Amino acid sequence: MAEQEPKTVTMEGNKLTLRGPLAKAGDKAPDFTVVTQEFKPVKLSDFAGKTVLINAVPSLDTSVCALSAKRFNEVAETLPEGVEVLTISEDLPFAQNRFCGAENITKIRVLSDSVQRDFGQKFGILLNEVGLLARSIWIIDPEGRIKYRQLVPELTNHPNYDEALAQLKQ
Repeated sequence: MAEQEPKTVTMEGNKLTLRGPLAKAGDKAPDFTVVTQEFKPVKLSDFAGKTVLINAVPSLDTSVCALSAKRFNEVAETLPEGVEVLTISEDLPFAQNRFCGAENITKIRVLSDSVQRDFGQKFGILLNEVGLLARSIWIIDPEGRIKYRQLVPELTNHPNYDEALAQLKQ
């Protein structure tokens, strides 16, 4: 029997519905457009031929999301050549710019899905009830396939960083 895909996550125990279908490991990663802190469009296809780790977070204004972005910023220098690390949230680019300046986030790209909500919809992680992204980590291989997906079932919990980084280094 095939494993059933999750359709919900929780936030402080309250169910939130994923706007699916949820992308999964082995799938061709859907191309998407997000924006920089200057509102310049960035597409997944801009990173063709590279390995891309995507740290999707609900909002950088929360402690878990902020710590998650800081953690990936710290490890970014230790990652192999040809790896891009993106943190994507629904925060407005202005708020992301403030956050990156205050926290000295300079080694990863922090991008916003707030303009088109293209990433969240195409990966199936936009939450209907709150309009935020479900906390998740994605690894896209240089051929554009989803190599790894970690959907965190409770938004207030941290992802398993060690597992994701181990997958990245394989």
